[in-house]
Amino acid sequence: MKFSADTVYQIYPRSFKDSNGDGIGDIRGIIDKLDYIASLGVRYIWSTPFFVSPQRDNGYDIADYKKIDPTFGTMADFDELIKRANEKGLKIMLDMVLCHTSSAHEWFQKAINGDEHFQRYYIFRDGRAAGEPPTNWQCAFGGSAWEWQPQVGKWYLHLHDVSQPDLDWTNPEVRKEMADVVKFWREKGVMGFRFDVINLISKPEVFEDDTKGLGRKLFADGPHVHEYLRELVKNAGIDGMITVGEMASTNLENCIRYSNPDNHELSMSFSFHHLKVDYKDGDKWALMDADIPALKKLFEDWQVGMSEGGGWNALFWCNHDQPRAVSRFGDDEKFHAESAKMLAATIHLMRGTPYIYQGEELGMTNAKFTSINQYRDVESLNYYKILRDSGKTDAEAIKILGERSRDNSRTPMQWNAEKFAGFSTAEAWISSPDNFKRINVEMEERDENSVLAFYKMLVKFRKENPIVQDGDISFIERENPAVIAYRRTLGNETLIVICNFKGVETSLQEKSFDEYAAEGYKKIIGNYAEISKELRPFEVVVLQK
Repeated sequence: MKFSADTVYQIYPRSFKDSNGDGIGDIRGIIDKLDYIASLGVRYIWSTPFFVSPQRDNGYDIADYKKIDPTFGTMADFDELIKRANEKGLKIMLDMVLCHTSSAHEWFQKAINGDEHFQRYYIFRDGRAAGEPPTNWQCAFGGSAWEWQPQVGKWYLHLHDVSQPDLDWTNPEVRKEMADVVKFWREKGVMGFRFDVINLISKPEVFEDDTKGLGRKLFADGPHVHEYLRELVKNAGIDGMITVGEMASTNLENCIRYSNPDNHELSMSFSFHHLKVDYKDGDKWALMDADIPALKKLFEDWQVGMSEGGGWNALFWCNHDQPRAVSRFGDDEKFHAESAKMLAATIHLMRGTPYIYQGEELGMTNAKFTSINQYRDVESLNYYKILRDSGKTDAEAIKILGERSRDNSRTPMQWNAEKFAGFSTAEAWISSPDNFKRINVEMEERDENSVLAFYKMLVKFRKENPIVQDGDISFIERENPAVIAYRRTLGNETLIVICNFKGVETSLQEKSFDEYAAEGYKKIIGNYAEISKELRPFEVVVLQK
C-alpha cells in the first residue's frame, strides 16, 4: 500500500501554538514547531480548518473556502508553511468540509435573500404541515436537523449545527465548486486532504422519517456517494494523493469501496465504531466502562475485512472530536505512561496508516473541567442543556461532559511547565488541565523512556519494517476478555502484539510467554523493562520470530 510506511500528525491550529500572544494558536505557531514535528518521524501534517469562518463550530463552518481566517494568519503565512515544511521533508494535508458551509457563506446569504440559483445549492424543503419539519431527522449536535427559514418560506437541512446548512450535491454546479476548492489548495502545494463527514454528501432519493433512530442510517453512504467521490477526485486532480474520508455511521462494505485503489475514490477511511464501545445502549451521553471484548471484535472485523477486500484503514484513537484515549481506555493517573504506551502500540502495529493527534504522543489527558463555564464547544454546550432539561443535576451533567466533550481534546498543546503551558504568553481561549506541569514536551524530551520516546520508536519501527507496513494480520487470545492480541506475518517473519487493557495483572489463555520463547520468539518492544510470567497492568509485549 502506498502510504503503509507513513504516519500522519494531526494539528488543531487553535490549540497548537500561539505566535502572537492573543491566546489562539495560528499558522506561524505551526511554522515555529516544524522541527518538533519532524523529530517525530512523521511524513504528513494534517491541519483542521483555518479558513474564514464565524467559528460557531471552531472552523468547520466555512464562510470562504479560499481565504485564511485572520485569526490564524495570512496566505503568505500559509505559503511559508508549505515551503518550510517541504524543506524538512514534511507534507501538508488540509481538512476539506464539503458537506456543508457556514450560514454566513455568500452562497447561503444570497439563497435566503431570494436568489433561486443559490437556493439550489442547499436543501430547502416544505414541511409536512404548518410548523412541522419535513422529517424527524436529528442533527449531530442535538435537536432537529431542519430549521425554518422565513425569508424563503421553507425548511433547510443541517445535519450538524443550525449554522451549517447542508449543500445539495445533486446540483452539478455544487460538485464543480467543491472540486474547484480542492484544486485551488492542491495548486498551492497541499499534498493531501482529509474530507469531513464525506459519506453524508449524497442524501436519500426520498426524504422520510427514521422509525429506528435519528436518521443517520438513512443519509449515510447515500445512493450516489461513490459516484460523487470519483468525480471529485478526477476533477480536482488528486488521484494517487493521500486522502482520508471521515465516515459517519458507515459500514465495512462501503469503507472497502471508498479505500480500494481500484475505485479511485480515497486512499483510506476513518470509521468510528471502535470509539463507541463505551456508549451505553449506543448513546454517546450515557456513560459505561469500555467493552473490551467488543473493541477486540471490531478491530478484528475491520482489520481482516479491509485486508480481504483490498481496503485501507486510517488507524487512530484521538482527534479533535474525541476524548483523550489515555483517559478513556487507560489510566491517566497511576498507570499513565504504561497505558499511553500500550494504546499507542495497539494501533501503530496494525495494518493501516497511523494518525497521531497533537499531544497524544505526550499522553495528554482529558481536560478535567469542573464548570460549564470552562467549555467552549457548541456540541457540549447544547448537550449540557439537553442533559439538564432531562433531569440531570449540574454535577451529573459535568461528569458526563468530562468524559465525552470534544473540548477534552482541544485544550492547548502542553509545551512546557511555564505559565499557559508554553502555548502562549497570554491566557488561552480555553484553559489547560493542571497536569501540564508534569506532562509536557520539554519534560518528555529529557526522558529516554517517556511516552514521547515510545511514539518516536513506533513511527521509526513502521518505516523500517515491511511486516508492519504490508504484513497479513490475524487475531489471537480471542476469548481473553482483558487482552487484545494479534499476529502480523510476512514471508517467514512473524510479529506477535499482546496488549493488556486492564489495570490489573492478567494471564494469557492460548499460549504462555514460556511457550512463545520455546518457539523462538523474543521480546523486541514493551512498556515494562523485563518480560514476566503474567501481563502486568496495561502492559504491551511485542514478540518477534
